[in-house]
Amino acid sequence: MSVIVCYGDSNTHGTMPMTEAGVSVRLPPGDRWPDVMAAGLGHMHEVISEGLPGRTTVHDDHVEGGARNGIAVLPAILHSHKPIDLLILMLGTNDLKNRFAVTAYEIGRALERMVLATRAEDVVSDILIVCPAPVRELGCLSDVFAGAEARQTGLPGFVQAVAERQGCGFVAAGAHAHVSDQDGVHWEADQHRLFGQVMADIVRARL
Repeated sequence: MSVIVCYGDSNTHGTMPMTEAGVSVRLPPGDRWPDVMAAGLGHMHEVISEGLPGRTTVHDDHVEGGARNGIAVLPAILHSHKPIDLLILMLGTNDLKNRFAVTAYEIGRALERMVLATRAEDVVSDILIVCPAPVRELGCLSDVFAGAEARQTGLPGFVQAVAERQGCGFVAAGAHAHVSDQDGVHWEADQHRLFGQVMADIVRARL
């Protein structure tokens, strides 16, 4: 049986689009994209969802707290589930928050650092990097993500370049799913279903 770990943020966790910042509801089991992917792959694959709302690539969040620095807790996550056949890394959305003030290029570099940190632990056979779907500045999260639409320009290209340089798989989530018109960041249930089905095909071919 292969072990697949999905390491991400609220869109891996299954957080539903928000009407009030900081107040979240989670999609039920089975409706989140890792669950949809797992159903598509079948019982010979163990899919582990490690999604934390607010998780960044390499940044401490001094506003929200909660150990949201993705690279800081990565070794513990990896060793909790070792050996891992495939790590699906989908982070970068929260790096676009105004408080971090980083560019798309820097998000790509941060993801590359995460790839190198993963390999240093020597418990993962393969890595698939998913570039997040583009965010939109609207709804209750518009102030949190002020300027994000401009800062994310070119992100898929930067992330794809990292994947090619490091020999990882690459998926642009924005080619298959889009954020909700409600808050501009999170996915509706139908987008989780679509993306999970796409990922099942991609992962099956890669494994």
